[in-house]
Amino acid sequence: MNSPEVAPNFTHPDRNLAMELVRATEAAAIRAVPFIGRGDKNAADKAAVDAMRVFLGTVNFDGLIVIGEGEKDEAPMLFNGERVGNGKGPSCDIAVDPIDGTSLTAAGRQNALSVIAVSSRGTMLDASSVFYMDKIVTGAAGRGVVSLDAPIGDNIRELSKATGKPVGEMVLAVLDRPRHAELIDAIRSAGAGTRLMSDGDVAGGINAARWQTRIDMCVGMGGSPEGITTACALKAIGGYMQGRLAPKDDAERAGAVAAGLDVDKLLELDDMVSGDNTFFVATGVTDGGLVDGVRRQGPIIRTESIVLRSKSGTSRRVIGEHLASKWL
Repeated sequence: MNSPEVAPNFTHPDRNLAMELVRATEAAAIRAVPFIGRGDKNAADKAAVDAMRVFLGTVNFDGLIVIGEGEKDEAPMLFNGERVGNGKGPSCDIAVDPIDGTSLTAAGRQNALSVIAVSSRGTMLDASSVFYMDKIVTGAAGRGVVSLDAPIGDNIRELSKATGKPVGEMVLAVLDRPRHAELIDAIRSAGAGTRLMSDGDVAGGINAARWQTRIDMCVGMGGSPEGITTACALKAIGGYMQGRLAPKDDAERAGAVAAGLDVDKLLELDDMVSGDNTFFVATGVTDGGLVDGVRRQGPIIRTESIVLRSKSGTSRRVIGEHLASKWL
């Protein structure tokens, strides 16, 4: 007797989605290469956006961009609310940043990435009405130990106790911005060291949660899009994070309230991304602590990507070797 047909359940992203997504970040990274060190971040971003959009259009999913890019400086963008994919697979929320670190790319500095994060439809916080977010990120040991509401010195000492690592050996990643001058002084006064980042706090947050790096914590105010993207990655590697939206003025606060956001709420990981099946994919544009950048090796273009999935708790490295003649 034949079994009745069962309609496919597309509630969650499927198991092969990550390998399709990595093609999009690889393409964006490769297309950005001619603009590395050329001083034109918008040209680099446009090349990456155009490449990512083309490849996303071939992916077997119904993607809705919840966290887009480019809104801060009116750069080219994959915009919030844009639908991507071929519409035939799982329904997903998408966070994209074709280049996380456009300024890094334009200046030829390290740690520029091409990034996509995915979760099931309706699970990703739309924080697009507030550009900045205050964040604290650690490994799993920070859960129940650190808090955005505590002084940074207390957080350092408590994490030191939880991990057994002396305060003097601890390193905190912080964006190198004037707004963080007091924070940086407080970290150093507590006896810990700093790793100052010129841009790209997604990589900083991920490295703070990975056991094999020297970064113990990532703190400070950065972009809320990057915060949500980082949350997707942390769900896969077991890291811990808190965030709080930080409107820059009364108009932005009013816009957030109108969008239904509580700007005073201390956000936990599940508040930022409530899904239990997230993907995070990043390909290096320039070399960095997370992945190597794009390299031309004779007739080959080499890319390195990291692929994270929360449901299985897996982290994979994907090395791509692309015939350069196919990208001319």
